Amino acid sequence: MKIFKVIEKSPEEKKRLKNDWLLLILSGILLGLAFPPLPFPFTLLIFTGLIPYFIVIQQRTTLASISRATFLFSFVFSIITIYWVGSWSSEADPFLMMAGAALLFAYPCVLLIPSTLYYLTKKVFPKFDALWLFPIFWITLEYLLSLTDLRFPWLLLGHGLAKFNLFIQGADIIGTFGLSLIAAYINVILYKSLFNTEESKKLKIIPASVAFLIFLCMMIYGVYKTSSFRISEKTFTVGIVQPDKNPWDKWKVNNVNTLLQIHLELSEQAVNDGAEVILWPETALPVYAFSGTYKFIEDSIFNFVNKNNISLLTGMPHIVYYTDTTKIPDDAKYAEEGKYYYATYNAMLLLNPREQEIQKYGKMKLVPLGERVPFADLLPFLGDIFKWGVGLGGWNVGKDTTVFKVYNSSSDTINIGGLVCYESVDPVFVSAFVQKGAELITVVTNDSWYGKSSGPYQHKEFAILRAVENRRSVVRCANGGVSCIINALGETEVETELFTKTYLVGEVPIQNEKTFYSQNPAIVPVLCSVFSFWIFGMNILIWLKSKFKM
Repeated sequence: MKIFKVIEKSPEEKKRLKNDWLLLILSGILLGLAFPPLPFPFTLLIFTGLIPYFIVIQQRTTLASISRATFLFSFVFSIITIYWVGSWSSEADPFLMMAGAALLFAYPCVLLIPSTLYYLTKKVFPKFDALWLFPIFWITLEYLLSLTDLRFPWLLLGHGLAKFNLFIQGADIIGTFGLSLIAAYINVILYKSLFNTEESKKLKIIPASVAFLIFLCMMIYGVYKTSSFRISEKTFTVGIVQPDKNPWDKWKVNNVNTLLQIHLELSEQAVNDGAEVILWPETALPVYAFSGTYKFIEDSIFNFVNKNNISLLTGMPHIVYYTDTTKIPDDAKYAEEGKYYYATYNAMLLLNPREQEIQKYGKMKLVPLGERVPFADLLPFLGDIFKWGVGLGGWNVGKDTTVFKVYNSSSDTINIGGLVCYESVDPVFVSAFVQKGAELITVVTNDSWYGKSSGPYQHKEFAILRAVENRRSVVRCANGGVSCIINALGETEVETELFTKTYLVGEVPIQNEKTFYSQNPAIVPVLCSVFSFWIFGMNILIWLKSKFKM
């Protein structure tokens, strides 16, 4: 007796399936090639990369078949763009490699959200072409990827446009999510123009004309903005220190004095070249330098600051001890040996000359698995299982955004928004610093974990969009690069080579005006999300009516 029956596909079906696979792989490749580090004009592929994918899913009628197509397309896209996340090297930590491998499979899974909403729309509105709403569902996913402990807002379509300077100028109104929406709609419109067999040739011209008009409007605004926007004449001189220390060796405590000397020597050179503020990278020293335990380090840094009458803004691990039992936060850790509570942060610290009080900011957006186990507050035992071998896991979450106040001779006060590494890829979060009065944005990072891969270059290029969205200069300081200064038009003024021990000194304009986007950063993604949840709710109601004969 036969239990399983093998359904033989016809030659035509096999050929169609093979063609579908090729189209889906092509779509993933095209979209992946649009992202940095490949230069313009590869960026233009962002406007066509989804078309082969649309060709396939428009022909499919079941959720399972659409989901399979989506997974294959997005898996190829993920491999091309974020292959580097696992830091595939002999020195890499096993948990980091595991997290990288998991992400390559997890990202295609979350992309099933827009494809599922697309399928549900076809069910709710069978006479309406659901593809017209696909961009809205895509933006909903992008926004969801910036929320919760599993956040990963890296592969926003708008980020793929970073090298298209004229086109992205509109980000000061609609932000990166708005750019994503436009890019997705241009894909839909071009698909309708080229592959909609139900329309006559004359009618196909209409969507093509609409796509061209949208593109033209963005370009006209870009030309207008780049020619009319005035970079502020109010500037200060920043010195960026790039020590280029092997990130795996760096966390060996016996290297601390050597690391300190490297930072101080490069900083002295920057001061001699006119720097008024010095910037050190993320976790510049792998110890809690200002905890009272490392008096020599603390004194050396304060002596440098006071001797040169210069401010120092640095990435640094920071620890807070709680002696008052009535003020212990819920996420504080308990040290059995010392019988005390404490919290640790991947922080930024600002030291001003002749000021003993250190301004502090604890990183709020921690890298899932890399810096904090997702939902560790709910499932604390997971934090004991997943730990990096370099002392990075288990940071506490920072409490609030901070605007650092730097005092120097050329400007009375400079208000600086300080971001730590991964935080700079979240468009809505960055705008919170500008809303609080930040006149420029600094990013301290350590991208050296990922070698000479796409990762460090992508991270740098995405910062261009933060500059344009908020019309603020962005100053990046990276352990091994890419360190740079980006002006408010998204132009890179100066940058370092990857993996070079060096420093930069440059003039940084200070901007005060807030853009429409800075004041309203979530309009586009929230509207898209509300509509998407409405579609989902409609499907629930229809299912309930059919189930209970309502």
